[in-house]
This record gives sequence, C-alpha cells and structure tokens, in this order.
Amino acid sequence: MSALFNSSGNRVINPVLTTIAREYKHPARVGQVLFPPVDVPERGGQVIRFNKESFRLTNARRAPGSNTKRVQVGVLADNFVLVQDALDGIVPREHLEETEKLPNVRLGTVAVRQVMDNITLGLEFEQAKLATDPTKYAVNSKLTLVGSDQWSSPTSRPDLDMDDAKDAVRLRTGAMPNKLVISRPIFNALKANPFIREQFKYTSSDSITVAMLANFFDLEEIAVGSASMLESVDDDAPFVDVWGNSAVLAYVPSKAESFGAPSFGYTYRLKGHPNVEQERWDGDIKSWIYGVIYERQPVMCGPDAGFLFQNVVGPRE
Repeated sequence: MSALFNSSGNRVINPVLTTIAREYKHPARVGQVLFPPVDVPERGGQVIRFNKESFRLTNARRAPGSNTKRVQVGVLADNFVLVQDALDGIVPREHLEETEKLPNVRLGTVAVRQVMDNITLGLEFEQAKLATDPTKYAVNSKLTLVGSDQWSSPTSRPDLDMDDAKDAVRLRTGAMPNKLVISRPIFNALKANPFIREQFKYTSSDSITVAMLANFFDLEEIAVGSASMLESVDDDAPFVDVWGNSAVLAYVPSKAESFGAPSFGYTYRLKGHPNVEQERWDGDIKSWIYGVIYERQPVMCGPDAGFLFQNVVGPRE
C-alpha cells in the first residue's frame, strides 16, 4: 500500500495544511468575487441555471383548506465536470535546520502557499475568460466603449454607463447588481477621470481608493484584478493583464452558502478541496514533497445577472 493511502485505500490528508490551503487568499486574485466557491458532493452533475422564478414576486397567500402554491427555483441545465489541478510543493533537505530531522509546519506552509499561488492563477485565468466572453451575454447585457465614451477619455461618464448597466440587470432579473470586477488599467483610468475626481475634490484623501469608487457607484464591492501572466515561452515577452480591457458588473450573493442560491456565477469545488497530502520523502531529489490537489470548475449559472463592458479604456498616450 502506498504511503499516501491508509489501510482502507483512502488518501492520507494533512489536516493542518489542508486548512491553510482552503483558507488561502492571494491579494491579486478577484475571480471569487464573481464566482464564489461552493462545495459540491460529486465530481460531475448538472449546473443549476437560475430562471425567472428565482427572482419573480410570488403570491404565497393561501386560503384555509386550499393547496399550497409551489415554485421551482432554478432549472437543471448543462452538465459540469470538475477538473483536477495537482502540483507538488518541494522542501529540499538542505532547507531544514541542522537540528531538524523532519519538515515542520512552517516549511510545509511555505510549500503549500507557493503551490496555491500557481494553482489559483490558473483558476483566475479561467474565471476571467468565462466572465469576459461576450457570447455568454444577451445583446442588451453588454456594451463596447469607443473613443470619447471610453473611461480613459476626459469627457466620459462612467457613472451614467454604470446606471444603465444596473438597470439592464435589474430589468432582466429583478436583482440589483452589487459587485464590479475591473482590471488595474481600468482602475487607474477611473481614478484619473475628471468627472469622478471632481466628485471627490473636497475629501481629505490624497487619492481615490477602491472603497471610494464603490461608494460613488453605489456598489457593495469593487475588486481590482491585478493578476498578470506570461503567455509566451519567451521569458522576455511582456506580461498581460488576466482581466484584460473588460469590466464585469454582476449580482452575486454576499454569502454564498449553497449553489442553489441565485447568482451570476459560482466555482463548484469538490467537498474538502483543495487538500494537501501527507508529506512524503523523495530520495531521488533528497526532498520532502507536499502534494496539493484541487478539483473545481467555474460556472456562469446566471448570465442575465451580469453586464459586460468591453474595450473600456484606450491606449495610453
């Protein structure tokens, strides 16, 4: 029997490091704002897509002796299959103190966090690609900005664009969008926008913050996606923004406790994931190995609850 399995054939998990992996948060990862993680019991199933009943005002009044009205929230739609990311973190024997015989929690934590840095970047890319795909949105749920309407233009009015987008979501779902995800270049453009700056000229703050913008747009949260990635095998190639030149406005519940609650999206993850295997010794490389496994899949289960802005800012002059 492998050292990774117990006598019952189950994988041996390090509970302390698994907790660290599940609670891991990278400051540049914002995909969870639109696709919060929710646990699912199986590796495959059907996505719950939220229909109009999820948002409709229902007359629940019941007369004595009459039947109780029923409502079906959400409908089963496309199949989902969780994908598995698996990477090993390495702690070379040379990194251990001379007096240590086994790796400690501190070194294990470092290894796990390094692995989670890599794994979550891949997930962030998938979430951004899904959320910024214009084919996922209805015609009235997306807007391409051009010229003077781009938020980098001194004559643009992002506040009016945002009000129109909110109404588009509200009139399609009955829910008011509460979350906005933007890339770093878009955040910089909003901070420099003359109309927005005028609204804050009497504040004590020297610069416009994310919280100030959220308050200005009357949103619960604005998340700035700062993640960048190297798409080329050439190490000298420029990095690109994961969230590109798009902004996504959406309704997402503040506390996602179940994938049955109406939302723009979720990240389905297998219950108990990510998890960390018990450390094992690899004599070939004279190192301790920490295996991290994460089975998950981001899904857009309520596209009508979102609005996509494209080509948001122009090139810097």
